[in-house]
Amino acid sequence: MKTTSRLLLLAAFAAAAAPAMAQNSTTTTTVVRDTTVTVSVSDSSARDAAEPAPKPKPTAPRYIAPAQEIQYLRHADQRGINVFESPKEEGAAFTGMKLNWGGAFAQQFQNLTHENTAAPRMTGTGTAAVNANQLIAIGSGFNNANANLYLNVQLAKGIRVAVETYASSRHHQETWIKDGYFLIDASPIENKLLDNLMQYVTVKAGHFEVNYGDQHFRRSDNGQTLYNPFIGNFVLDAFTTEIGSEVYLRSDGILLMAGVTAGEVHGQVTAPGQRGPTYLLKGGIDEQLSEDLRVRLTGSMYKTDRSASNTLSSGDRGGSRYYDVLENTTSTETANAWSGAIQTGMRNMVTAFVFNPFVKFKGAEFFGNVETMTGAGPTEAYRRTIRQLVGEGLYRFADDKLYLGGRYNTVKGQLAGMPQDISVQRAQLGGGWFMTPNVLTKLEFVKQTYGNFPTTDIRNGGKFQGFMVEGVVAF
Repeated sequence: MKTTSRLLLLAAFAAAAAPAMAQNSTTTTTVVRDTTVTVSVSDSSARDAAEPAPKPKPTAPRYIAPAQEIQYLRHADQRGINVFESPKEEGAAFTGMKLNWGGAFAQQFQNLTHENTAAPRMTGTGTAAVNANQLIAIGSGFNNANANLYLNVQLAKGIRVAVETYASSRHHQETWIKDGYFLIDASPIENKLLDNLMQYVTVKAGHFEVNYGDQHFRRSDNGQTLYNPFIGNFVLDAFTTEIGSEVYLRSDGILLMAGVTAGEVHGQVTAPGQRGPTYLLKGGIDEQLSEDLRVRLTGSMYKTDRSASNTLSSGDRGGSRYYDVLENTTSTETANAWSGAIQTGMRNMVTAFVFNPFVKFKGAEFFGNVETMTGAGPTEAYRRTIRQLVGEGLYRFADDKLYLGGRYNTVKGQLAGMPQDISVQRAQLGGGWFMTPNVLTKLEFVKQTYGNFPTTDIRNGGKFQGFMVEGVVAF
């Protein structure tokens, strides 16, 4: 009886002591006269281990891409890379009038050297005489920043007004309007026939960047250099803005375009006998053949038979990225804004053709440019021809945050007043890092050589080479 009472007292004591013993992780075995009583008590750490771990606090996002509000718009950030004509997909539902501002800014660090073998060419008299073929001394340093400002207004469903401003550029350091135009992708009139037609048709009208070739969609345009994987543009940079209209027909990857412009940067009504229309044609295919493979091939024509000042090869008022290379001692940033570029001088008449293949397979890209320009300047009695070839290869990796690539560019042909064909070769090697989809840093090594220029020309035996670094912000 006493044994039984002791067992009951011990069991009661163990039960009463369990809460207090919960702080200890123990297993207690008690032997009471041939009877064994085992009491297991879990401690707090064991209890906590059995409970689910607390969920970590959500990490705040480091970047959020802005939602698209304007229809049929090419994004200014990384989403706009490898987009050519403004997309035919709406991109955003029409919910009323929208106004959208954006910008693009670029800054370069230049470390280039240059040399030539041109014979001295003295200009001026007496102590004021200078050698016009002596190169200006250049070193390393920062170029002035470039800035673009964008304004897009959604006026109605499928109808957009675009205005682009150069807030700071090499040639024009003051603010001025680059272009402004209407882009119409939907009918403003409630009509079933027009609605069906505008599923395939786009109309562009105003003062705009003419759609000759595909390179102008990939080049550095003053402050907007994010689309260009390199720092410099082509040696022969076919780019200009003109007043007129272009009409597009697009369906299932097929592109057709016809346009008419006034053929000059400025609108003019004087000297009508010296001015005439410019005609543009473009056609091609752009197919996503599989998830990994995209193929695009286009051909373009630009033709003007008379013009007082055509600028197809000299319309880049933002200027070259290679400051003061192969320029003489009187060179200034604004007056010599196209250092390293070749301008044809075909300002009165020009007929140009270009073919552009583009292939993208996974992270690998190839872009090509096969181009011919024939025309004449104001004092020339015959037409000259210049040809340009460009091959460009890239590889994008790390979720497209990084890329490496190279470009080789040659120009051969006749320049005004030169007895033989000249040649220019440029090689560019570089890469880039997208810190965010709207912040890009680029590094480039460039080497350019000049061949067959007369000894009286400053570019005779010319060469420049070195490194460039560029930072870009676009939104």
